[in-house]
Formats: sequence, structure tokens, C-alpha cells
Amino acid sequence: MKTFVKLLLLLGVVGAAGWAAYKPLMKYWKERSRVTWETAEVIRGDITRYVISTATIQPVLKVSVGSFVSGPIVELNVEFNDEVKKGDILARVDPQLYIANVERDEATLATRKADVERIEAQLQQALNSYKRGIKLREKNIDYLSDREMDVLVFDVKSLQAQRKLAKASILQATASLETSRANLKYCEIPAPVDGIIIDRKIEPGQTLAAQFQTPELFVVAPDLREKLHVFASVDEADIGLIQKAAAESRAVTFTVDAHPDEIFEGVIEQIRVSSVTTQNVVTYPVVLATANPDLKLLPGMTASISFEVDSTTKVPKIPNAALRFYPEDIKQVREQDRKLLDGSSWKMKEDDDKNEEELTAQEKAKAKKTRHVWVVDGEFLRAIEIQTGLTENRFTELKSGDLKVGDKLVTGQKEP
Repeated sequence: MKTFVKLLLLLGVVGAAGWAAYKPLMKYWKERSRVTWETAEVIRGDITRYVISTATIQPVLKVSVGSFVSGPIVELNVEFNDEVKKGDILARVDPQLYIANVERDEATLATRKADVERIEAQLQQALNSYKRGIKLREKNIDYLSDREMDVLVFDVKSLQAQRKLAKASILQATASLETSRANLKYCEIPAPVDGIIIDRKIEPGQTLAAQFQTPELFVVAPDLREKLHVFASVDEADIGLIQKAAAESRAVTFTVDAHPDEIFEGVIEQIRVSSVTTQNVVTYPVVLATANPDLKLLPGMTASISFEVDSTTKVPKIPNAALRFYPEDIKQVREQDRKLLDGSSWKMKEDDDKNEEELTAQEKAKAKKTRHVWVVDGEFLRAIEIQTGLTENRFTELKSGDLKVGDKLVTGQKEP
């Protein structure tokens, strides 16, 4: 009996202790199981919007240098990257055949001139005979018959025609000689402009064949230090921003892999209207101009460009992480805002508002800028509707909404 009483007393004590500890334990468990949120503050600062693109660096002008004549290369005076001046001899074709052609045509011209002298002597002799015949007939018409007189007349006319033909042959021989001299001069291949040799396509001893098509021997880039072009492709959705940036003369910066720690500057020189469509994506070429005094930028390099298209100063800024956050569990949201998660608010819009196709451009733009962010309200999350403005890498401008600088916005859920 005593043992039973003791057991009852022990159970009573344990029960009382358990009852006394129940509420603190439940409170502790509830606090331990409570969801905690990662937050970020609304701050004030500047926002600059950029359009990002990739581009290729190219010289402003590339001058191809070719050869008008054929033959072996006997002299090659430049290498890659050499700087040349206009008129410098880059290479020389073997001139032996062209020297021989000049000498042949000089001999031909001398022959034609001598032939003219011979014909003029014969013509002078024929004229003298004709004059003597005239004098004889004046003394006595029977001294020369008409037939003999005709022979004298036509000898003169024939030699006059031969003289014209001989003089024409001199012109022809002179033209041939000038052609041969020009071909001989073409054996020397000069630089047409001041510039840098960016490509050389021949080697010493190589034989050129220029009969059908002028071969390209060198590519010279003039003014490579003063100016380079950077060719970017910009999506049609952003080209309006680029046009606005060009009109406002906004800064353009870019980097290249060869110098990752250096930022280069450029200006928008041209926005071309010739569109390019690749896999249903329409882009427009945008040409930048940049200086290259140290020749750090080389033709063919790939550049990563940042176009500054808009900016604002001292405005409230919302972390982009807060705009991306959306509660996963509807039970974490206060009842008034659950319609944003269960789809009922969108159903109401479909029933009461216009279809998207019926919205005006202004209404579409406003709807695109309307967003929701979430704040902690007791045990639940509360949604706040806002209007956004400019967006940059980490922050977005707060245009309007029930928020102020210093308010904490939910950006994620902490692990328990």
C-alpha cells in the first residue's frame, strides 16, 4: 500500500513538472521553428543604366597593295608590323624581262624614226623630179608626156602617204615604249599611304602571276595609332537607348581580354540602318571610334562594351534581390496578399480589365514598371506595390510606392 502511494506521488510530481514545462517548451519550439528572413534596406544613391554588347576591333581603313606585273620576288623590304611611309618600296619584282621589253621598244622607236627620215628623203627626191618635169613642160609640152607626168605626181602622193604612215608608226612605237617603261616601274611595289603592315602574303622568291587577277601582297592600315573602329551588334530592343545615348554624347567604355585591368574609352560614331537577322534576332551595327596611341588595341580583338544610356542621381534604390524574391509558401503571407500567389488577382484582371492586346502603349509601359516587394509584418509577409524606374546591376530606382529610405525588404529565407 505504501509503495502504491509513493508511485502515485511520483507520477503527480512528474505530471506537475511536465505541465509547468509545457508552455516554455512550446514557446521555445515555436521560436526555434519560426521562419527568419534575409533582408536588405532601401538606400539613396545614383543609378546608371548600361547596355552591354560585344564587338570586334578593326582599322578605320585597310589598303590592299597588289602587283600589276608578274615575276619572281627578288626583294622584300618589310615585315609584319613595320611602319612605312608613302612611297617606301615594299618589294621588287625581277625586272629583267621588263628591261628587255624597254630596250626592244626603244630600238623599234629608233627604227620607225629612221624610216621616217628615209621616206622624207625619197619624198624630197620625188618633189624635185616633179618640179623639174613642170619646168620642162613649161618650155615645151612635148618634152614629157602626160603619162610620164602622172608618174611623177603619184610618186609624190605615194611617198606623202608613206610619210604619214611612218609617223603614225612612231606614235605606236612610242606608246609601246611608254607601256614597257610603266611595266618596268611597276616592278617596284611602293606603299600607297603611311601606315603599318598588318598582313604580308608573300615570301622572298615567290613568283607572282598577275595575268588574270591582281594578287594581294600586303595590307596596310593607315592611322592605326590615331583612330580605330570598334564594331558592335546591338539588339533591336536596345537600339533606341543607343540612339538616345549618341544624341546626348554619353560615355562608352570597353575592355579587351589582352588588357583585362585597363578600361578604354570611345565615342559612338555611327549607328547603321542596315539590320542583320540571325536566328530571328535582329541586330544593328554600331560603330565606335577610339584612339590607340600605344597600339594596345590590335585588329581582330574582341571587346566587351558598356554603353551608358541613362542615369539619375540621389534617388531611392531597391536591391534587385528584393524584386526577384517571391514567397514559396502561401501560408507565410498575410491573407490580404495571398491573391498575388494563388492566381486569383490575375483572374480578376482577366475578368474586369482589358486584354493585353487592347492596352495602349502607355498602359503597357506602366504595367511593365509595376512590381511587388515584400516586408516582414509580424509573423507574416506583406506585399507592397511599387513603380520602378532605371535598373542597373544591383539596384533599381524606386519611382513610387509606400516605401522610404531605410525600410527593410525581404530578399530570401534563411536556413533554420
